[in-house]
Amino acid sequence: MDSAAKGESRRIHRHRSRRVGPAAAVCPHLCSTSAVELTVWCRSLLFNGHGYTVYDSADGRMIFRVDNYAHKWREEALLMDSTGGVLLTVRRRRKMLGIKDSWEVYEGEIDVSSTPGRRQSPLFRVTKALGNPCYTISPWGKSTAPAYRMNWSPREEWCQIFAGAAVAPPRAEITRKCGGGALGELLGRDVLAVKIQPEMDQALVMALLMINDAMR
Repeated sequence: MDSAAKGESRRIHRHRSRRVGPAAAVCPHLCSTSAVELTVWCRSLLFNGHGYTVYDSADGRMIFRVDNYAHKWREEALLMDSTGGVLLTVRRRRKMLGIKDSWEVYEGEIDVSSTPGRRQSPLFRVTKALGNPCYTISPWGKSTAPAYRMNWSPREEWCQIFAGAAVAPPRAEITRKCGGGALGELLGRDVLAVKIQPEMDQALVMALLMINDAMR
């Protein structure tokens, strides 16, 4: 395949749909027509900041960044593009006694000073199962059926995201990244490889990675 064709196969399409579901996206312009691999460095570009810096493994371009100055990064975080534009806001929603805390994901940067009746509704909610390394991702105010589910293994250090409850290959996988040498040794625990299947929203995957990190 020539370089022009390769570039076309990696072209990012823009869609109008914004519903959350196995066949749709939160940030449609971040859905590639081909599989994508991202490299996540679990460090902020800012000194003493907690966050992530995310690159396209194929060409080294920065795709996302997460910079948090405050110590409350487990309560709220902003997923930004490479220029600092806020794509998603990830907020923790606590319940009494901390049982089944959930996370809500909003489009853009939300205004917390808004009156309750005018506050922006989240795109979806993420809830962790009790006693089970599994999360359900459900669209806000729609069907109670999960749009996605996420499983993770703390011992083997991987995370997989599936569409709905269907038995099918994962739509995205997160593992520790291997070096490029002949031995393929694992890099540090702060360097991750994220493999994303075609038409899967890269911003959604990154938001779930952030939530998984904060919930543990």
